[in-house]
Amino acid sequence: MPVRKRFRIEEAIVGHMPEPDFVGGEIGPNHKEIMDELRAIRAQMANAIRSGGSSTANAAIEESAQREVAEARALLDTYRAQIEQCEKLKVELDLIHDAINRTKGEIATLHAKSFNGEEMAKVNGELGAVVGGTEQATQQILEAAEAIDQAASALGKVDSADQQKILSEDIQERVVSIFEACNFQDLTGQRINKVMTTMKFIEHHIVVMMDIWGGVDAIKAHTPPIVDHREGDAKLLNGPKAEGDVGHASQDDIDAMFN
Repeated sequence: MPVRKRFRIEEAIVGHMPEPDFVGGEIGPNHKEIMDELRAIRAQMANAIRSGGSSTANAAIEESAQREVAEARALLDTYRAQIEQCEKLKVELDLIHDAINRTKGEIATLHAKSFNGEEMAKVNGELGAVVGGTEQATQQILEAAEAIDQAASALGKVDSADQQKILSEDIQERVVSIFEACNFQDLTGQRINKVMTTMKFIEHHIVVMMDIWGGVDAIKAHTPPIVDHREGDAKLLNGPKAEGDVGHASQDDIDAMFN
């Protein structure tokens, strides 16, 4: 028959107790008395607990309970703070995720409508046509003006009416040629408008992407400093002055240098 397990309350109250004697597989003679005594002690403890028990024991129990409650509350506050931080982090990550998706959409739009090979080839072709048309018209105008100048000089030296008529007709033809050459500005304007439409489309979507990431001011904070690596005359030449540009000398400034 197995040995009966002793409870901790038995050891704490009555100290070390001998195991019950088993004689021939039966419980020893002292077992009944021991068990009766334990029952009496247990009853006394129960009565003491119900009646309030020892003030010292109650204080220790209460202090232990309060300490456990305080530790549980502190742990709960820590968990709550961590959950709040996780929620804030999730909000920030959602914002970043949304910004990245919107930026990807803008880039896809630019790639589909502006930066693909066909559209960029069209823009380059229009700009090339502007340069070529301007050069051709300029050459035609200069040649006509030179011919007019020569005809006018010859016109004053001839006395024959027929020669004067021929020279006059030649001058008229050259003038018409100049008018025809000046038509290049209309074609140039149309081509430039096509290019400007594409550039404005690109600019709009770039501005949208900048707004997605906080606007121009936020982008400026990450802009590297501009360093002018030009040397010699290239550093001094800034091209024709546009309205509102700074850093260019006005005609008044140039006239003042000769006064």
